[in-house]
Amino acid sequence: MEYRNNTNVPDFILMGLTDSEEIQQVLFMLFLLIYLITVLGNIGMILIIHLDLQLHTPMYFFLSHLSFLDLSYSTVITPKTLENLLNSNKSISFFGCFMQMSFFVFLGATEFFLLSSMAYDRYVAICNPLHYQVIMSTRLCYALITGSYMIGFIDSLAMFLSMNSLHFCKSNVIYHFFCDLNPLLALSCTYTHDTETMIFIFAGSTISVSLILLSLSYISILSSILKIKSSSGKCKAFSTCASHLLGVTIFYATMIFSYLKPKKSYSLGKDQVASVFYTIVIPMLNPFIYSLRNKEVKNAVIRIMQMRENSRQLR
Repeated sequence: MEYRNNTNVPDFILMGLTDSEEIQQVLFMLFLLIYLITVLGNIGMILIIHLDLQLHTPMYFFLSHLSFLDLSYSTVITPKTLENLLNSNKSISFFGCFMQMSFFVFLGATEFFLLSSMAYDRYVAICNPLHYQVIMSTRLCYALITGSYMIGFIDSLAMFLSMNSLHFCKSNVIYHFFCDLNPLLALSCTYTHDTETMIFIFAGSTISVSLILLSLSYISILSSILKIKSSSGKCKAFSTCASHLLGVTIFYATMIFSYLKPKKSYSLGKDQVASVFYTIVIPMLNPFIYSLRNKEVKNAVIRIMQMRENSRQLR
């Protein structure tokens, strides 16, 4: 992968969300709090799953990778955003901007197919419970994870090469808080139709294919749940996938709003709000969505705390 600086300007300027210093200070405190919760929540989930042997199952294997992606996703965007909210110098180098964009695409595309893998896991657990251990083997779990990361890498590489072919010779001011695709396209002084088409194809394919796979899983799940006669059985089945469905809905809705539309429909204010959700807010919410209503995670925390207390007493 070769990086070229096709421009007559030295770097980019990230204008952020607002020009008001008072609002910037409020946003800094808010985003800092969200980021700290994101780091603690996702690292906490990874450690709990790693330390408790009873959570060494396919569902929590996928969930630990989701926590890793959310942590990485937020770290790619939030620290630079926090720095720009405090400093008057809001510049970012061309290399830094393109790396931020590339990692953002890589992690986002990977998360789409990870969510589809998690939906398939819930489908097998609910629709084929007697063969769950056989179907969701360690080999299949690693294949699904590896495939998700590979698709993310391919998407990121395609976006990087496509954007790297553009020339930037006009303004270097990005009216956004991170190096997103649409604001960068708006700055290009060359013909961008081919690049826009490629971005739409790759983004559309990634979102559409993963959404179709996810929808098929949940249609099958819903069909199986409706066949359950007891109301308690239905509630239990719904509870096993309700949290995943909530996280998926928020993530897909904001991504589809931002990327599956032509450049002419780009709206700075609306896209910035959507971007705050999927880059900063959702990585914080996911650990709570998947753990607060999950008795297994709560019991795992209790077991880990009891083990630590017992080890202290033995000393």
